[in-house]
Amino acid sequence: MNFRIPALLSYFASIVLVHAAPEAFEVGPGQKDQLPQGKEADGIVGDFILRNDKIEAVVSGNLPLRRANMSTFYGADGITPGCLYDLTLRGANNDQLTIFSPAHQQGAVSWVRVVKDGKDGEAVVECAVTGANHDGLARYHEYRLRDGWQGLRITTTLVNESAESKMVSFQDRWTSFLRTGSALGIAWADAVDPSDKAGYAYGLVEAPAGISPTRPFELPSGASVTVTRFIAVGHSPVEAVGLVAAERGPVGQVTGTVRDKAGAPVSSAEILVRTTGDFDANVGVVHPDADGHFAVALPEGKYSFNFTDIGRADVPQTVEVKRSASATLEATMATAAAIRFQITDVNGHSLPCKAQFLAVEGTDPVNLGPENRAHGCADQYHSERGDFRVQIPPGKYRVVVTHGIEYSHLEQPVTLAAGETFDFTGQLKRLVDTHGWVSADYHNHSTQSGDNTCGTPDRIINLAAENIEFAPTTEHNRLYDWRPVIYQLGLSNEIQTVPGIELTGSLAHLNAFPFTPVPSTQDNGAPVWDPDPRVTAITLRGWQGAEPDRWVQINHPDMVKDFIDSHSSGKADGGFQGLATLIDGIETQNGNSTAILLGQPFVIEKNNQGKESVQMVREFIWLQMLNQGHRYAAMAVNDAHTVYNNGVGGWRMYMPSKSDNPAEIDWRENCRHAKAGNSYLTNGPFLQVVTEDGTGPGDTTKVTSGSVKLKVRVQCTDWIDIDRVQVLVNGRALPSLNFTRTANPKMFQDGVVKFDETIDVPIKEDTHLIAVAYGEHGDLTTGYGTSYQSKMHPCAYHNPIFVVTGDHPFKPNGDTLGFPLPVAKMTVEDARRQVEANAAAQK
Repeated sequence: MNFRIPALLSYFASIVLVHAAPEAFEVGPGQKDQLPQGKEADGIVGDFILRNDKIEAVVSGNLPLRRANMSTFYGADGITPGCLYDLTLRGANNDQLTIFSPAHQQGAVSWVRVVKDGKDGEAVVECAVTGANHDGLARYHEYRLRDGWQGLRITTTLVNESAESKMVSFQDRWTSFLRTGSALGIAWADAVDPSDKAGYAYGLVEAPAGISPTRPFELPSGASVTVTRFIAVGHSPVEAVGLVAAERGPVGQVTGTVRDKAGAPVSSAEILVRTTGDFDANVGVVHPDADGHFAVALPEGKYSFNFTDIGRADVPQTVEVKRSASATLEATMATAAAIRFQITDVNGHSLPCKAQFLAVEGTDPVNLGPENRAHGCADQYHSERGDFRVQIPPGKYRVVVTHGIEYSHLEQPVTLAAGETFDFTGQLKRLVDTHGWVSADYHNHSTQSGDNTCGTPDRIINLAAENIEFAPTTEHNRLYDWRPVIYQLGLSNEIQTVPGIELTGSLAHLNAFPFTPVPSTQDNGAPVWDPDPRVTAITLRGWQGAEPDRWVQINHPDMVKDFIDSHSSGKADGGFQGLATLIDGIETQNGNSTAILLGQPFVIEKNNQGKESVQMVREFIWLQMLNQGHRYAAMAVNDAHTVYNNGVGGWRMYMPSKSDNPAEIDWRENCRHAKAGNSYLTNGPFLQVVTEDGTGPGDTTKVTSGSVKLKVRVQCTDWIDIDRVQVLVNGRALPSLNFTRTANPKMFQDGVVKFDETIDVPIKEDTHLIAVAYGEHGDLTTGYGTSYQSKMHPCAYHNPIFVVTGDHPFKPNGDTLGFPLPVAKMTVEDARRQVEANAAAQK
């Protein structure tokens, strides 16, 4: 009988749970394990938990700098105590809510407290902003919960305690949803990734006549007004809409099942619901459970239920809902068309990879899901393993599978009939020899950062699929560690990380690592950003104790403000004096692949209205700054916020490593090489450059003759090519050191090794040398490429090799490369005059 004991315990536990009274309590250090979890979970010690038999929620406490992630806005009034941060079904650990801000609650509050702990059958947490602290307008928010409620009643009272009338509003807000709508006077939102199967809805349930949450109104002196809305959480938006509707009046039930022709449940289906008749509204989407079942409540009326699933024909149905009655829908869908993949390396080991489905011959482009999801984003699917299955509409496709820029590709035309499963098998071969080097990307984000909703597992899969081997964790304004997710995904042999941060504000953003996150505290124990990048850099240097190998970089830098004209006065003042000594590197590359060879510090661009503006070219300014003596390292990153379009893989760096196994990467070794500039920057070609005596990027050599010999070797995988190699001498692209496939055909090859030559470079003074490998006629976005979809030409270059001509430290020559150091307030006319002056000087 022992086998029955766990089942009996589970049964009695469920009875206790179902009949337990609601609770409201402040979270102490001993209760932090009771905070709900999920993709957007943000509770910390000092917050308040509300829970009953159905749901659990977190209201943010009145704590220093209390704010959710960056989507709740940073700045003087960016804090959001007293707001709803988390809401999920009890025990589901599936929170998808970043914030619900009643009446746009934001800024300092007077208190957040438990009013009722639930022992009398009702749990209440109150947030107050007194009139004395809010220009005479008092605000009170009550979060109320009873057993049986699958949501919260949120009551807001505004009291005008001033001597004058005030314009007020009950406009609520929530953030970070992609698919939203409004129907029946109820706002709804779907989980960012529909496969998470969660939905939210809210609407007014009590309000004075004439009050609309979307319209401001006048509140006389001494007057008050109160409204109550109900916010619900369910397995889908339509379920949540029905829960809100039930708070307003009688509803009917719709239950059903969706199966395929063999009787198997179609749990991946989405059921799109609309009202029919004179008033057409999008009620949202229903997500069936693992058995294909669903159950929702709706107000009386007629509705269309359209059963959809990628790779199957739609099944439309209609239903009439009557109050306090039940209706049933049964849908049978066709067998899904799909492609089944089995991708390995040459040793038969499963390999993370990316599949692209490029529609051809009249087939409509596919949309497998949101751009921030790995398992189906637009026309791509990123997988942590080589064996996976992708449902796709019938049609004709060019299917391409890749694993980053070191491996071969697989390409095959596929004609997929309705209901057919196509088997796509093959091996990806490592073609590019990178022995002794590992790839790295020092700047990427997931939903923890707040300004994007890419799931953390999705980002890790994206990194592994593109064969990035070392990626520090750099979420906005919070210390975080991706390692637990890497282990959960089984990718510890594919990618290595170290916990870090991007400290962000309205001006310079700085990345730094390593740090130790402090869970259940504000921002996981992160420091606070400062407008002066020197203060931020110093703070990061010493945070949690000095660390000699700590890395600090400036992201997407404003080269003019940071290093030339800090006051934006139009006059060079040296930028933030001393900043260059406090940082290790700057991002010269996270986008345009042509800029390093552009030959000028700005471009003139037109916006959609045809207005011209001057845009600075940081790569050229970096070359100018090298000639002024700056020695911080150049870096290539993606700053990825989605998986598709702005994903990982567009740019990366290569650093020397004692081990080629990602699990054995030593972050200290990697960081030391990065600081020294021993790195190559690339979006495709693998470039290697050394002098005759073996001196490489970041290092210094001495010459006794009038030249130095550069050994330049470029490898490319089978979907990348280059046709130009240019050597920059103190930043100048000398025509005599420009080699192209057209003019120098014998120097270029067609195999994996594209270029392997020794170049004699004349030296007249202390010189820094940079070789650039470039594909003028190539395009990485034609169907192989990366997750970064902006058009890019293959490009690679490296940090300078410094050559000295005597027994002295390297002497920069001060050359500004034909243009004055750029300053702020440059007009279009100024830019044109500089271009004309440079052209005249060249003649």
